[in-house]
Amino acid sequence: MGAAIGVRNVTKGFHLKRRGHFSVLEDVSFNVAAGEFVTLVGPSGCGKTTLLDLIAGLAKPDRGQILVDGRAVEGPGLDRGVVFQQYALFPWQTALGNIEFGLAAKGVAKPERTEKARAFLGLVGLSGFGDRYPHELSGGMKQRVAIARALSFEPDVLLMDEPFAALDAQTRETLQDELLRIWQRTGTTIVFITHSIDEAIYLGQRVLVMAAAPGRVTHALDVNLERLDLNEDLRSKPEFVQLRHEIWQLTHQPRAVSRAAVAYAA
Repeated sequence: MGAAIGVRNVTKGFHLKRRGHFSVLEDVSFNVAAGEFVTLVGPSGCGKTTLLDLIAGLAKPDRGQILVDGRAVEGPGLDRGVVFQQYALFPWQTALGNIEFGLAAKGVAKPERTEKARAFLGLVGLSGFGDRYPHELSGGMKQRVAIARALSFEPDVLLMDEPFAALDAQTRETLQDELLRIWQRTGTTIVFITHSIDEAIYLGQRVLVMAAAPGRVTHALDVNLERLDLNEDLRSKPEFVQLRHEIWQLTHQPRAVSRAAVAYAA
């Protein structure tokens, strides 16, 4: 089961040599329930990746606090897995070896970590590809290995920074469905960054909308779409189209008022 995330009044900025202090995030607050799948959308420069880095413990806020399962984030930890836009695989390791790396860092014995790595390869649909090196895999396969590696040490939280952005449309949709299956099976808490409104709605139980200058969460919208199965064309439903239009308006007119008030999870 996943862990709850609490972002409390987080502010983050950087000092630029010629332009002084640049505020990336300002007073950002929201909650993610344990096992929830939340997506973030917003314009470039609104601080989405910076926010994910802060939750991952790869950076520290200037002010405010981030909690995972009630504990303050002080740095990276095995309770959080991260999948980046770039595959970030070790080219000298096979697919199996890349997954085993995280397990080795956790202190799992060799026989057990090989068994677990094979199981997670199967989970992402790559059984039989364990002996392939990254250069022998397609982009979609590489990203599956990256997801399997992040999941292999069974983190409570999975943080994903536009992991499907570089893929073709068909592969992207296939991996979206794979990710939903994995989430339903594992119960991991997922925070997923995307520039695609369609992707945000299709994957998320809630969509957080961010605005820039400085970066902040302006709206939180529930995705109340009944999903009978993953083969259903959810994107053609009138409710999907309506929600897409609303989020489009919010991201293109940051000061517009939505019918949905900002509603953070308790």
